[in-house]
Amino acid sequence: MTAFVVVNPTSRNGDTGRDWPKIRVALESVFPLMTVTQSHARGEAARLVRAALKDGHLDIIAVGGDGTINEAVNGFFENGVAVSPDAVFGFVSSGSGSDFRRTFGIAGGYEAAIARLKQSRIRRLDVGRVACLSPKGEPVSRYFVNVASFGFSGRLVSRINRARFAKLFGGSFARSFHALAALIGWQPQRVRLITNAGYDEIAGIADVAVANGRWFSGGLLAPQAEPGDGLFDIVVMGGTPRRHILQALNKIRAGTHLSDPGVRLVRASRLMAAPTVDTHGAVTVETDGESAGLLPATFEVLAGAINLRC
Repeated sequence: MTAFVVVNPTSRNGDTGRDWPKIRVALESVFPLMTVTQSHARGEAARLVRAALKDGHLDIIAVGGDGTINEAVNGFFENGVAVSPDAVFGFVSSGSGSDFRRTFGIAGGYEAAIARLKQSRIRRLDVGRVACLSPKGEPVSRYFVNVASFGFSGRLVSRINRARFAKLFGGSFARSFHALAALIGWQPQRVRLITNAGYDEIAGIADVAVANGRWFSGGLLAPQAEPGDGLFDIVVMGGTPRRHILQALNKIRAGTHLSDPGVRLVRASRLMAAPTVDTHGAVTVETDGESAGLLPATFEVLAGAINLRC
């Protein structure tokens, strides 16, 4: 079999690059004829995948973390249209987060990911699309396969993606360091939420997660989410004092958040979210751990938009 493989050698603090010779040998047992390229800058993986699809490649494999998977998926689309509707996407999770693979029961490490590829079948995967605004007020469109969110998590991801110093010491350190830094000056934000399933609320929120997959930030966010059912599981975490926000996010990591009376679960295929006149500060949106933009935003499911090898 042939495949176009895009590798992010910097994922998992450079371990992917160091492990690449072994990953390549294992991957060649599935795809003996591979074209391999590496991404070294933000947005490059999407451009490489898009060009490969236009050149006629039909099997795309992303090797890296959730951010690399996100970028590769964005490469499947151009101007709102699938570049190659018959193409098939696969992935080898090799990042510090690796939430996406957990929805499919794939264990950590590249060995488990490649073992799954050897026995994989092709299924239809829903893709989320968010239309929001850049910090300059320009329209932005991004795709995601796992989870998009806004509120404190968006603020946190923005800080992590802009930073350099804390990243040198590993993913868990970076997240903890920037979580504390992101708390400075933060307070719950008031937004309006409207779905096409009849949910309409103006609420103070700590965070809202729009889930296509089940796992988020290492926690079981949406246990019943199915990334092929045409619906989002939308988890709305009500506003909480700043001193309690890390405790609230830890509940997500522990999987105990849905029993909290301040948390609501809504299912819909479309969510519109907008700040109100008394919203404190900009409300930041992230997609699969990558900064996307600001509210107002519309999130919608593209049902069965990608063929997934998994």
